[in-house]
Amino acid sequence: MSLPASSQASSRSRRSFLKSAAAGSASVALVGPLILGAEDRTGKSDAIVGSGEHTYRCHHFWGNDSLPAGHDYGNASHGVTIDAEGLIYITHTGRPDSVYVFDPDGRFIRSMAGFHAVKNRNRAMTTASGHGIDLRDEGGEQFLYLAAANSDMSFAKVSLNGELVWQRSRDEIFEQAGLAGDEAPRFRPTNVSFRPDGGYYLGDGYGSFYLFEYDANDEFVRTIGGPGSENGRFATPHGQWLDDRDGTPKLVVADRANKRLQWFDMDGNHVRTQDGFLFPADIDSRGEWLLVPDLHARVTILNGDNEPVVHLGDDEAWRESVLADNFKMRTTPERWRTGRFVHPHDACFDADGNIFVTEWVRGGRVTKLEKV
Repeated sequence: MSLPASSQASSRSRRSFLKSAAAGSASVALVGPLILGAEDRTGKSDAIVGSGEHTYRCHHFWGNDSLPAGHDYGNASHGVTIDAEGLIYITHTGRPDSVYVFDPDGRFIRSMAGFHAVKNRNRAMTTASGHGIDLRDEGGEQFLYLAAANSDMSFAKVSLNGELVWQRSRDEIFEQAGLAGDEAPRFRPTNVSFRPDGGYYLGDGYGSFYLFEYDANDEFVRTIGGPGSENGRFATPHGQWLDDRDGTPKLVVADRANKRLQWFDMDGNHVRTQDGFLFPADIDSRGEWLLVPDLHARVTILNGDNEPVVHLGDDEAWRESVLADNFKMRTTPERWRTGRFVHPHDACFDADGNIFVTEWVRGGRVTKLEKV
């Protein structure tokens, strides 16, 4: 059934968000989290992480056995999204193309280019620049929105088969935002998120540190943020998400290098800040739960009051080894341990409450956290 335009944005996306308990409006620090992880284990056996409602079996390297010859994740597996049929889309920097598609059982379905070079740029580019990805149902048809984290590639909307609907270059985006000119900042967008009115945001997390807002007619509306450490500004706004768990839609941003989350109302005004994270990379929600993959070796789940209830896979000594020697651990998979994360870069719930985690590691790694 087709939905009216005002409902398209909230109809269906890779992450189902349901209304639940209200989040506070004051700036709040993370206090008293339950830190859980599996016992130290090696080998092929699966580990159990978490407890109670948040107990999961780790299936590391999920889907790898079905990758065809000549397919790899390259320097990283970056983003993950799930369509209405349960197919899982993983962005990466390997070959071929930049998006792999799997069925819910981890069987490889296809690869697709998705990401598009900007034709008026000079340098030769490949399509292996997969980074941010999210999905929305629009009147009964699903589309992917892609952010390449590469200034020579476009912000693009494509069909589930990778057919291009539209693309925007850095020059076009900066011209609309009033940032063009000799002193224009860097442009390396990292992620996309949606508004309940059909609009959407592009986060320039590695570039200008602005979020660019567009309406349901693809028209530029405003910028949000910019570089800084004060409330309302960012240092690497790496991911963002629509948080309507308390019934009032808000934009929540993973302000990664400032080690915090920030919430904004639908007019772009700062609402609240929550500190206490390590290096938050993106956000998802399901019911009352807010999911935050943290690049510093853990995945956090917060409740409807934005209190952390569990840090999955967390271990201080392990984290120190992960961050040592300029992140050397990410390139040495023989040192990785079952039930531990290295660099969670994105994560999302599926319809059954399982969690898929992609990691910024050489060769890539996708972990399915199967709810038990």
